[in-house]
Amino acid sequence: MIANSTLKFLDDLKNNNNREWFQANQNRYKEFKKEYKALAEAFIKEMAKHDATLEKLEFKDVSFRINRDIRFSKDKSPYKTNMGIWMCKDGKNTNQAGYYVHIENGASFFGGGVYWPDAADLKKIRREIDGFYEDLEDIVGDPTFKKIYGELERDEKNSLKTAPKGFEKDHQAIEYLKLKSFTATAKITDKDLLDKDFIQNTCNKLAALKPLVDFLNRGLTTEF
Repeated sequence: MIANSTLKFLDDLKNNNNREWFQANQNRYKEFKKEYKALAEAFIKEMAKHDATLEKLEFKDVSFRINRDIRFSKDKSPYKTNMGIWMCKDGKNTNQAGYYVHIENGASFFGGGVYWPDAADLKKIRREIDGFYEDLEDIVGDPTFKKIYGELERDEKNSLKTAPKGFEKDHQAIEYLKLKSFTATAKITDKDLLDKDFIQNTCNKLAALKPLVDFLNRGLTTEF
């Protein structure tokens, strides 16, 4: 369960996203950081029951600074107005697939996979799909996966209009090979956030992504 004070802090920060307000509310920010750490550590502990590769992760491995990188952004708001928890083997600074929880009033969600891999990693993932298409079909066709996530996320931004270089247009896995990002997500309601079993319930659903995470990481780490 998320403390109401945490959600209120994020809401107020969204409405007052400037350094002056932030500096004047340092006590609230300190309480937010305590909640963030406790929540992240609880998620790690619970998710490790489903994926043992996560058990050695620490708060620093899964959390993010509240300051936004505004160097190349048109939006110059200095602070993030959400809480993000990214769990993958060896921590957030790797290229591996993993699990994500996003907490933001009215826009919370959970999910996992690999978000916009670089060219080299994309090539590795496509190679895995090319050779083991049936495995991916079984994963996304699993009834539990479909009930929670439906399908891998797909839109005009993260999917090519034609076959990627090196693959035939009639390849049996062409719709997956066209993807440039490999994620599945589901919404979290504001009511869910306040449920006493929020962490356990969310982790039970995230566990349905483990076969996808394993498949993607196999492709990312297998040498040919």
